[in-house]
Amino acid sequence: MSFGELGGGLRPLDGGWSGETFLAEAGGERSVVRVFADPRHHPQAAEIHEALHRLVRGLVPVPGVLEVRHADPALGTPALLVTEFVEGVRGDLLLPDLDEADRGRLGRALGEIAGTLAGMPFLTAGTFADKELRIEPFALDLPEWVASLAERLAWSPADLEGLRDVTADAQDLLDTVGRVSLVHSDLNPKNLIVDPETLQVRAVLDWEFAHAGSPFADLGNLLRFERDAAYVSGVLESYVAMRGGSTRDALDLARSADLVALVELGARRTDNPVAARAHELLLEIARSGDVHSAPEGSVRR
Repeated sequence: MSFGELGGGLRPLDGGWSGETFLAEAGGERSVVRVFADPRHHPQAAEIHEALHRLVRGLVPVPGVLEVRHADPALGTPALLVTEFVEGVRGDLLLPDLDEADRGRLGRALGEIAGTLAGMPFLTAGTFADKELRIEPFALDLPEWVASLAERLAWSPADLEGLRDVTADAQDLLDTVGRVSLVHSDLNPKNLIVDPETLQVRAVLDWEFAHAGSPFADLGNLLRFERDAAYVSGVLESYVAMRGGSTRDALDLARSADLVALVELGARRTDNPVAARAHELLLEIARSGDVHSAPEGSVRR
């Protein structure tokens, strides 16, 4: 099925980049059309997405790719990616209504996804340059990352100093890992399609920010706003069952690795509600000096 055959049967879907993800219906079949129209996208974003789907298929559940269309600057048409529509419920819509036992079950399923990705090695940290998944290396030091975004954070000197201290300790801990893996980088319940009966993950969506980086980054994302004991225990137990170590060490490393994203999100807190929540969480961490801190009422329990 080509994009032209989809005709006008397109309906916007929630989530992801605003106005760029659509449900298509044609010939009794449904698919998802992702349009890469925003100039902030990588020039080969559609091709990189397709390559990542091929890389993880059979290891992590992803929708099948039906078509990739290259951008045509002469005609002004953007690149697009057409994938299968996967039945199920978004994890963020399902999680709040689960009982304690099912929160643990879902946590274990999500921890397995994070553990699988953390076991897919790369030699160098960096972003993906093209459809061959060549790496454009980057070296990220957390205190330097804070310094680069300090003006946008617009915090008091005391709060910034607290954040520098926390990130310095976190960087020391992360430096002990010495390994790089595939990172989805937006691995949280809203990007996971879950079977509401079995609570198994049926699809991992939106690989926009995928890169090679810390094997604890996705674990930190899964636990960023969650403090429910059953869910957190399920995620951690499943992760360490695959990757080894202790749940306490994994949690310390996960919260430390997630500071990279929290600092970036906090620096643009007016952009959206998620960034605002991240800013509130980051400020509490800076003031308490503890990566496990969270403001009362800001996280789901």
